[in-house]
Amino acid sequence: MAEHLGKPLRVGIIGYGLAGRVFHAPLVASTPGMRVAAIVTGDPDRRAQARLDYPEAAILADASALFADPAALDLVVVAAPNRAHVSLGVAALEAGLPVVVDKPMAPSSEGARQLIEAATRSGKLLTIFQNRRWDNDFLTARRLIEAGALGALVRLESRFERFQPELKAGAWRERSAPDEAGGLLFDLGAHLIDQAILLFGPPDSIYAEAAARRQGAQVDDDSFVALHFAGGQIAHLWMSVIPRKLGPRLRLVGMRGVYEKYGLDPQEDDLAQGLRPGDTGWGTEPRERWGRVYTDIGGVALEAEAESVPGSYERFYAQVRDALTQGAPPPVDPADSLRVLRVIEAAHESARTGVTVAFEG
Repeated sequence: MAEHLGKPLRVGIIGYGLAGRVFHAPLVASTPGMRVAAIVTGDPDRRAQARLDYPEAAILADASALFADPAALDLVVVAAPNRAHVSLGVAALEAGLPVVVDKPMAPSSEGARQLIEAATRSGKLLTIFQNRRWDNDFLTARRLIEAGALGALVRLESRFERFQPELKAGAWRERSAPDEAGGLLFDLGAHLIDQAILLFGPPDSIYAEAAARRQGAQVDDDSFVALHFAGGQIAHLWMSVIPRKLGPRLRLVGMRGVYEKYGLDPQEDDLAQGLRPGDTGWGTEPRERWGRVYTDIGGVALEAEAESVPGSYERFYAQVRDALTQGAPPPVDPADSLRVLRVIEAAHESARTGVTVAFEG
């Protein structure tokens, strides 16, 4: 555990693209007891932006400087492209530094195991930024489940869809090399699969379809995964950048009721526009975007708006802080993210062979 006599934990962030600039740095800076102490990016324009955003932080071109002086930091966040997650995470852990890795944890389950083994050897914290556990729709669904409004669950339908008909030129997520972990199964699928497993546990079998539909696409941009669970539940998961008209973000079916929600959680857009945790309106959305619940009270059918539980990505870093300073559990067990990667690998196998793949949790 870090011991700094009440001083904020010093956090070094590797990578200042979408993950580092929009998610990690603002959330770290907004967490009481933490501060952004260093930012690493090889891009000169991004270094200039980082200096403007965090003038008190050290702005570095190479991560080796962080590992050369580990006493200057209390935590490293790996927000670099997927291909660097394992090498940077292992290097930080071997330098004696706790580590947060952006999702997906690694480009492969073998890489995830290497990270977990390095954390075990070093005795340092390792956790994964599965931030969609704190989306408003998923938090609302869990609240309704706990209240018994839906009864015994039988099916989850969950979508991350965006309309992006053109490839993003030069984007590493569009590349097919295995170490890039490109495509939607690794990107959005990592969130959807994580949420399904949190609700139902590890699946028994997996069926998937993965297509590269846009002109010039090298990786999946329109995919579907069906997970079957020991309790009889089924999760149908869609991830796509093809639909011009988006389907429901989440539909959870129980024997007593249904919760249905359209529209993505607003926190990513709010962060990109400069809103921060604690600001007025953070994590909330207008009434017209709330979901609906269809259930009964004492046998009387009820259809009503379901006020969205506010999204709360800030809880991730608050839990990281508490893990480092108080010995509390980490917000995400890396074994959970390893399991997600194994499911993604099984989904790729199913999509390639056209058959259902058995899974041992």
